[in-house]
Amino acid sequence: MDVVAEVDLPCGAAELYTWVDDLSRYPRWLDIVARADRLHEPDNRDVEPAWAVDLRGRLGPLARSKRLRMVRTELDSPRKVAFDRVELDGRQHSTWRLSAAVTDAPDGSHLQMHLHYGGSLFGPVLERVLRDEIERSKDRLRALVSAS
Repeated sequence: MDVVAEVDLPCGAAELYTWVDDLSRYPRWLDIVARADRLHEPDNRDVEPAWAVDLRGRLGPLARSKRLRMVRTELDSPRKVAFDRVELDGRQHSTWRLSAAVTDAPDGSHLQMHLHYGGSLFGPVLERVLRDEIERSKDRLRALVSAS
């Protein structure tokens, strides 16, 4: 499953980038990210930072949740960032990749986000929940960047 979303926002690209390069900020504007805690792993397995991310989605009476360990795998500040699922339990897991690209726009900046999920557990239910949530998140992110 691949979901792409785009939005123009009334702030500079560098300011917008601060909202997408740190997963800890996502719960403030993206409801499906219920929690995202930066991991401070003592053995420093990753050169890049990692987060424990709790995803939650609701469709009517049905609710699903999933915990992922996400690592920032690409960083081109203040233009592009990507996060990939990297679990440390030695088991095979479905691919999750989230990337964000920030560019200048005539009245501020433009954000394009791409989510790739390589599994089949949630199927069309997940895609519908994601698309609905993405539409709602645009207004929340717009309010946050407008307030700062």
